Amino acid sequence: MATRPASREGSEPLSILDPAGPEGRAALARLLAPALGGAVTVREVVALSGGANSATWRVEAEVTRGGAAPEVRCVIFQRSAGRGAQGLPRRVQAEVMQRAGRAGVPVPPVLAIPDDASGLGDSVVTGFVAGEALAPRWLRDERFAEARGALAAQCGAALAKLHAVPLSAWADLPLGGGSGAELLEGMFATYRRIGVDVPAFDLAFAWLRPRMPETPPTCLVHGDFRAGNFLVDEGGLAAVLDWELPHLSVPEEDLGWLCVQAWRFGHWQKPVGGFATRDALLAAYRAAGGTVEADRLWTWEVFGNLKWGMSCLQLADDHVSGRVPSVERAAIGRRVSEVAADLVHAIAKGDL
Repeated sequence: MATRPASREGSEPLSILDPAGPEGRAALARLLAPALGGAVTVREVVALSGGANSATWRVEAEVTRGGAAPEVRCVIFQRSAGRGAQGLPRRVQAEVMQRAGRAGVPVPPVLAIPDDASGLGDSVVTGFVAGEALAPRWLRDERFAEARGALAAQCGAALAKLHAVPLSAWADLPLGGGSGAELLEGMFATYRRIGVDVPAFDLAFAWLRPRMPETPPTCLVHGDFRAGNFLVDEGGLAAVLDWELPHLSVPEEDLGWLCVQAWRFGHWQKPVGGFATRDALLAAYRAAGGTVEADRLWTWEVFGNLKWGMSCLQLADDHVSGRVPSVERAAIGRRVSEVAADLVHAIAKGDL
């Protein structure tokens, strides 16, 4: 059966430490000492922009080895956002990242994984990778013009390398997934549970149901590979981030998700993340050894737009139900109407 990453609501210990507080800094220093190979003093902890599933901090640490002068290192501390967060435990995410990295996907290096006794919660520490994560910035800033030109080839190659890893390599990890038909039915069950009728969503479910494949998964997909979830430097793709949602599926799911309207950030004429054409992405994916059925990509792109709409609906429900009161979730929930319009246009016109 298809499965979706379960909410970890209520799973965080009550005594979870603030990483910027004295006890949190001390816990981080103890955790980092073996990873950085010396005595560690945490000098600065700065909260970064996160998302519904993650809270993220940049940590500046001073490392002293023997009689050498102290060295300053920056690392990233990331943990579950707490109530309502979706996705795999950080320990599993870190393992997926490391295996993807060994396959050639650019990922931040995993430095340390706190245990339950650390007080740091469901978290992971990775190396700092320089780059811009905010897509509206690198999509507009002239400094990233060359990077935008390289991204289609780099994203296609990264996905081809990830999808080439045999399923047996992931068999020991608690990963969900299923056929396209099963994934769609899982999403429909959530739609019925929320109990809000969106006619455009009804149309999309009906349109997709006879088109989604019933064949079993062929690979691991990132599950959220899109503009906004990777770091971009002046050379292009610096690192793939946000490994909360990997699962077993088919390549077209990742490729279609990258083309969803919401990830173009206003650059609608370039459907691949606002920086490239679909043909350029598919050519790069195939050049890197990937196999993809182009005639199925459109179906998965419609699926991706519906999945984003369902995410908006779920976040709105979190807030309205009182389960996770959040102005951010309420604001994202208002985007259901945008997705509804996109879905009607996509199904009527065969393009988006």
